[in-house]
Amino acid sequence: MKEVIIILMMIIIGATIGGVTNSLAIKMLFRPYNPIYIGKKRVPFTPGLIPKRRDELAEQLGKMVVQHLLTTEGLQKKLLDEKFTNEMKLWAQGEAKAILESDTTLAAVFHERFGVENVRGTIEDKTERWIRDGFETFRMQNGSRPISEVLPSNLTQKLDNAIPDFTQFILSRAKDYFESEEGKDRLSDMIDRFLMGKGTLGNMVSMFLGNDRLVDKVQPEIIKFLDDASAEKMIEAVLRKEWNKLKEKPLSYYLNKVDKEEVISLLKKTIINRVPVYEWVDQPLNEWTKPYMETIVSEWVPKGVDLLGQTLVSRLDSLMQKLNLEEVVKGQVQGFAVERLEEMVLSISRREFKMITYLGGLLGGMIGLIQGIIVIFL
Repeated sequence: MKEVIIILMMIIIGATIGGVTNSLAIKMLFRPYNPIYIGKKRVPFTPGLIPKRRDELAEQLGKMVVQHLLTTEGLQKKLLDEKFTNEMKLWAQGEAKAILESDTTLAAVFHERFGVENVRGTIEDKTERWIRDGFETFRMQNGSRPISEVLPSNLTQKLDNAIPDFTQFILSRAKDYFESEEGKDRLSDMIDRFLMGKGTLGNMVSMFLGNDRLVDKVQPEIIKFLDDASAEKMIEAVLRKEWNKLKEKPLSYYLNKVDKEEVISLLKKTIINRVPVYEWVDQPLNEWTKPYMETIVSEWVPKGVDLLGQTLVSRLDSLMQKLNLEEVVKGQVQGFAVERLEEMVLSISRREFKMITYLGGLLGGMIGLIQGIIVIFL
């Protein structure tokens, strides 16, 4: 009986020592949280292992995440995965459809999400600023250049080729005018004023020929002149000569003859009236997006998702370098309170730690059993 009691005592003592030792070792992973000093001497094993090595742990975790978990190859594979891509397309289509079918306005969206007041006024102001900056840049860069170099070459060529047609137009309209009663009356008035300015000679011509007879003689000659090929050549030559002079003048010559503010105002009004975006700002989305909804949801959104995925895949390596996830993880771990870190680890491994404690007790008990048997035999 004595021997049995000795063995039981040895088992209990061994199990207690093994369990308490393992439990203490687990707690020493985290505790104490801060170093303990006696005088100027730091007590050994303070702080705990993890608090003491937190910086090293943070660095190693950062490297592990970047090198083995969130790798560029793994993320690229995920982004190119067909199932993931289809899920993203369905999600994006649902979000786009919900937005396009809503009765809110673009102005309200910008106000709520970005804090922009008076969206339309802001857009119009930016449009005017863009036009003004563009006008000034264009004037500074091209003000000294001849207009022939500023205008597109095909437009200049068309204007050159249009001179004969313009000449024919002038001759045709002039002929029609002088053949009309209005033209004949105007020509009669011109002849009358001409003769009145010639004094006695004019009175003699009027007396002998009469004004109407003189008009009847002059009108056919003018029409005949307008039908003559030489008149066409002369007018075309004059027009071409003047056009060549205009082409050689610098752009600043023409810009100085116009009011810059009127030009900017005209361009602004034209853009605002022609571009429907300015009207859409104050209209509910479901009013103006309805004709485009099917195209946007079925075509544009999937293409946008594909384009975004391809862009991310092609630039993911540089993006990962700029994100510097290793430093991000390291900074997050270093910023954790040790209590929080302990709670996180225990929440995951509490059962395993208990099993380690129980295993220590079991091993301690077995060692106590062996020791008891050895003591009895000795």
